[in-house]
Amino acid sequence: MKDGESVAVTQLAKALQELGAEVTLLTMNTSKHPVDMDTLPKSFRGIYQAIYEVPVFNHITIWGAFKNLFEKESYHITRFISNDYEQKLIQILQTHVFDIIQLEMIHLAPYIPIIRKYSNAKIVCRAHNVEHEIWKRVADITKNPIKKTYLRWLTGKLRRFEIEKLALYDALLPITERDGRIFRLLGYRGKMLPTPVGMDSRRFVMPPLSMNGHLSLGFIGSLDWTPNIEGLKWFLEHVWGPFLGDKSPFKLHIAGRNAPDWLLKLNVDNVKVHGEVADAHQFTAQHPVMIVPLFSGSGIRVKILESMMLGRVVITTRIGMEGIPARDGESVLIANTAAEFTEKIHFCRQNAEKMAEIGAAARKLMLQEFDNLTIAARVLDFYDNLNLKNEKLKIL
Repeated sequence: MKDGESVAVTQLAKALQELGAEVTLLTMNTSKHPVDMDTLPKSFRGIYQAIYEVPVFNHITIWGAFKNLFEKESYHITRFISNDYEQKLIQILQTHVFDIIQLEMIHLAPYIPIIRKYSNAKIVCRAHNVEHEIWKRVADITKNPIKKTYLRWLTGKLRRFEIEKLALYDALLPITERDGRIFRLLGYRGKMLPTPVGMDSRRFVMPPLSMNGHLSLGFIGSLDWTPNIEGLKWFLEHVWGPFLGDKSPFKLHIAGRNAPDWLLKLNVDNVKVHGEVADAHQFTAQHPVMIVPLFSGSGIRVKILESMMLGRVVITTRIGMEGIPARDGESVLIANTAAEFTEKIHFCRQNAEKMAEIGAAARKLMLQEFDNLTIAARVLDFYDNLNLKNEKLKIL
């Protein structure tokens, strides 16, 4: 579970299984984010009745991007179309009966005709984001005019794809209420249940906030995800360099997989780039303040939820807080400009007692709004209302 999507999928599956559902996993083991399946812990395998994985090449290539110029669907989608995956899906549907086929993200929508042909299960899409919104925001902040034009063109195709597929779902599970409203505006008229990422509080032990003579700031996230890397680059250039980098009371620690070469070679005062870390929770717990400078993206940010569950003080943008009902100054600190980020960081340095209050309030909010079992129970009730009354629900 190294990224937000993986956490979201696993945590819901775990809670559904605990509440009595039978969950089977068919996953793409992508070339961009490969996983050694033999290293999965036994506790992970215990969540699922069975796990099927199909290697899928989804790297972005110059030829693939060029060829997509002449294709209807966006390159964001075609990279996940695989004949091997389709054949495995057919094999599973021919040998097993499911009540629900739960598609995690719209990238699996091209397989809906296959599901309809081989299964009578209800098809539910769990939309982790409004996908085209992510790339519209990325295009808006891109400075290179050629790249901006290409991204806008891709975004238009992705938007059309996203709207077209809405009519094919029996139900929709948007990750936030805000995303649900957007899908309604885009034309979705079916059944819907906003389903945020759930947190298992048993996995999060809240450590005390400690300064140790300096303010340790942390950043963690997938460093090959455009919104993350663009936000981090902005923070280093507009906040850290001009205002904080040469001030000894501040230290910045950066973690995440697939860091670009420029970041790994970064030589900046009081900044340490860790790359991928073995334990994300342990890394987060070591830093009382977590920086999340997001200016694009959609859905909900799992790393923010995890940081708040650990009682860390999160400084992020209003885009970063979308889908999280936290108030600025109470359970989170919101900053949208370089001056505001600088101000909030200095505030943390000078107000240790207030930091502790914000961290405690953040954890309390997570326990109230993002409890895993509570969210899963709502999903099961929702599925019952789809006229699925089996004693043990079977989900793929």
